[in-house]
Amino acid sequence: MNPRIKSVVPLDQYRLALIFLDGTQGIYDCSNLLSFGIFSELQNVDYFKQVKVLDGTVSWPHGQDICPDTLFEDRKIKK
Repeated sequence: MNPRIKSVVPLDQYRLALIFLDGTQGIYDCSNLLSFGIFSELQNVDYFKQVKVLDGTVSWPHGQDICPDTLFEDRKIKK
């Protein structure tokens, strides 16, 4: 598996709307990461909304990122 992110849109409740390069879509819930070390900075909603696609995954300005395999495997199918 080698999923890569094409686009990301931050949503309410610390969720990300994702589109992968193969056209697969999904919603990834980041809320379980918020109390974990480097990801605690994402609790700031304004900072969370600064998410961008970088090198095929999602990333924030201070270097937080999430493995694209994790994003793909743990996404909820967008209905």
